[in-house]
Amino acid sequence: MQGRHQDHIQAVMRLAGEGRSLAPAAAALHTPDDLIRDSWRRCVHQHRLDPTRMQEAVILPHHVLREHRERIDDFLHIARHGMETLYQQVAGMGYCVLLTDERGVTVDFIGDLQLDTSLRRAGLYLGADWSEHHAGTCGVGTAIATGQALTVHQDDHFDATHIPLTCTAAPVFDPLGRLNAILDISALSSPLAKSSQHLALQLVKVYAHHVENANFLRWFQRDWVLKLNPSPEFVDANPDYLVALDASGLVIGHNRRAQLLLEREAGGPVIGQPFTQLFNARFEELGRFVASRPTDQRALTLRASGRLLFLHAVPPPSRWATTLATEPSASRHLPAPLAVLSGGDAALDRQIERAARLVNSPVSMLLTGETGTGKEYFAKALHAASERRGKPFVAVNCAAIPESLIESELFGHTAGSFTGAATRGKRGLILEADGGTLFLDEIGDMPREAQARLLRVLAEREVLPVGASRPLPVNLRVISATHCDLEALVRASRFRDDLYYRLNGAHLQLPPLRERSDLAWLIRRMLREAVPTGAPVPTLAPEAAEWLRAWRWPGNLRELRNAIEYACAVCSGGYIGLADLPDALQAAVPHGAHGHVAAGPAALPAEGQLLLQYLRAAHWNVTAVARQLGVARMTLYRRMKRWGIEAPNHLAH
Repeated sequence: MQGRHQDHIQAVMRLAGEGRSLAPAAAALHTPDDLIRDSWRRCVHQHRLDPTRMQEAVILPHHVLREHRERIDDFLHIARHGMETLYQQVAGMGYCVLLTDERGVTVDFIGDLQLDTSLRRAGLYLGADWSEHHAGTCGVGTAIATGQALTVHQDDHFDATHIPLTCTAAPVFDPLGRLNAILDISALSSPLAKSSQHLALQLVKVYAHHVENANFLRWFQRDWVLKLNPSPEFVDANPDYLVALDASGLVIGHNRRAQLLLEREAGGPVIGQPFTQLFNARFEELGRFVASRPTDQRALTLRASGRLLFLHAVPPPSRWATTLATEPSASRHLPAPLAVLSGGDAALDRQIERAARLVNSPVSMLLTGETGTGKEYFAKALHAASERRGKPFVAVNCAAIPESLIESELFGHTAGSFTGAATRGKRGLILEADGGTLFLDEIGDMPREAQARLLRVLAEREVLPVGASRPLPVNLRVISATHCDLEALVRASRFRDDLYYRLNGAHLQLPPLRERSDLAWLIRRMLREAVPTGAPVPTLAPEAAEWLRAWRWPGNLRELRNAIEYACAVCSGGYIGLADLPDALQAAVPHGAHGHVAAGPAALPAEGQLLLQYLRAAHWNVTAVARQLGVARMTLYRRMKRWGIEAPNHLAH
């Protein structure tokens, strides 16, 4: 154990009331402030941590981390932009940015890829548990314990393993005053004194406030929102205080600054308090504080202290607009490119509605689903529905580009940068998508080397072509897709976990065709699309329609479209029968599964022919067919007997 570590352990034991007194020289090494001293005592007496331990970072498994992220999924999307903006302010100084949940688990992270291994070892990484009862005194854990923004610098840490680090953290509260998350910037080392982190502390507090306010405004989109500031110049653009009121004028939410201000005024909690008990104004007068009035004419005072504030009152949407926004048939109000993707399937509609809320967000999106479920169609619809629709949509199949060329194809290259390079260089697909959307299909097949370069593009919004010395700025939305289990690839060390979580800003799972309830709508739509404009749409024979509806479609939408286009091409008289379906579909019926019909299929009445098709499509699972038709199994047996239908090998049970 190094001498500095030993001295630190002795200092912790002395100040926490453990062990023998130190020699004067050792005692003078570090004198922590009250917040740190109290935390050391909690670590020893409350958390029962051993000061002599030197524990490596606790990194949670991927499935546990996923649970922590999913609990605050919507908040993560909001916080991401604030994290990226903060990182741009501090990246050149060696900091990384962490966001933890209220339990201290790191749920998002931005850091320098060149320091990746060192950051992971130090615990400045995704999945790291920085709660005080695990990690001891640290920026995140102590901010959670105290509810205060603070810097834990080097020897302030309880665990001697962490004494090279400097960590500055600020709490983020929800609109009800509950701790929601911790925003933290940390560095692996700092040669300077703790006072050097004063600017870092102010930055973290500012961006925690921004994230908190953005989350507040998302919560109260349909309520009165009061934006308050001591200065009329900033009340509209950058309010210090936010308060939400319900239709009767009661306080239903506030940001942290408003909570602290108003609780001092009221002498206790303000949720549920009437507006008139807090301010010298009547609720009915809020109309004179709207944005159309000059800011210097929107002054009011606090009732208890008489303090002067300026108010921007934002009224809720009209009742008509609110009703429209909450109608069950919300698909009518979705962007048209997204609305046409579904014919009413509930699972797909939920994903479309989530996508619509994020359509102009900078958050990266991950589309997963079986091959052929329409991931590229979905990505194109997102692009077409967004403000980027006039810009390029560049689709890249990561599995189709040879591994030796993927870096130059994606990132571009300078002239003569490698053997075979274009004489004038090449922009690369990422730069081709500048201003628009980059769609990375089969992202799970991207080589590890290219993954690190892509992560840098996402983190720093710039691309370094092969052979170039200066990166080029790039502005794009990244949508990726895969049919693979990316988490399994992460566990197998075939896909970077930090890239996975960067791509997985929002995860949309597209249902397979066999689970969709709008198959009949899809068939009708594809029939219309398969014929020239103005030409009559072919009619499906009942038996062909039943077979299409009963088939499990392992190739999903792609297989269905191919089948429809083939049937339209070979049918005659505008009528698609069972014989017009692709051979592969007909040949897929198991040998002997056609069963036996005493008088031949053609002699059956229409109801008998339809029953036969149901049975063949279900591979003679009588129970499944009875459930599908809504009849008892014995009723189905009687109908089969009436029309002379026998299961193959007489095993219709």
